Amino acid sequence: MSHAHSLTLSVAGSSIPNRDVGAASRAARDGPARLAGPTGEQIMPHATQMSAADTGLLVIDVQEKLVPMILDAASLVRNIAFLLDAARLLNITVQCTEQYPRGLGATVPELADKLPHRPDKVAFSSCAVPSVVQTFHREARPKIVLCGIETHVCVLHTALNLLALDFRVYVAIDAVGSRYRIDHDVALRRLEQAGAILTTSEMCVFEWIGGAGHPQFKAMSQLIQDRMKKI
Repeated sequence: MSHAHSLTLSVAGSSIPNRDVGAASRAARDGPARLAGPTGEQIMPHATQMSAADTGLLVIDVQEKLVPMILDAASLVRNIAFLLDAARLLNITVQCTEQYPRGLGATVPELADKLPHRPDKVAFSSCAVPSVVQTFHREARPKIVLCGIETHVCVLHTALNLLALDFRVYVAIDAVGSRYRIDHDVALRRLEQAGAILTTSEMCVFEWIGGAGHPQFKAMSQLIQDRMKKI
């Protein structure tokens, strides 16, 4: 076994193997498959370009006692719900965590029904929940979109750990938040410098669907219009 395949990442006392995971690792290295243009020519997607087939969504700690303290919380929750509805339409792998729910409460009701499985943790990083990394590997999802709270704590720690495990990490900046603007802003700068890709919830959805020829385009357009009415 090579040195690169034997590395481990230790999170809150647990070791998560950074191993060759077949399709997921190859997809992360090689990027998305080629697309066919209108006349049959091959269009080479950029290595960072997401698709519904290679992307996962991770919702981090959007809990009842935290959300009221977050700047522009209503918009944040609305945008996360939008991402979840789009992910459901496109069969994108979705995971969620909760930070010490005994003290911080459960996931807010607006999202809880969309997230039936919500493992808890005490470490800041969601990677401390073994099933998070394992599921994304098993489902061959080398690209992960992060949303939730707080930007400078649990989102940051999770992103750094996922980057260390060779995932491509995307942060939906209108679907993450902190109590204070300076923490949120500096965390986004730190994330981008570390290699995370900054995006928005609507950018993600259009990137996932790829074009108007997608069979779910009509349903997705309705989701987008519904969201616009709430803004």
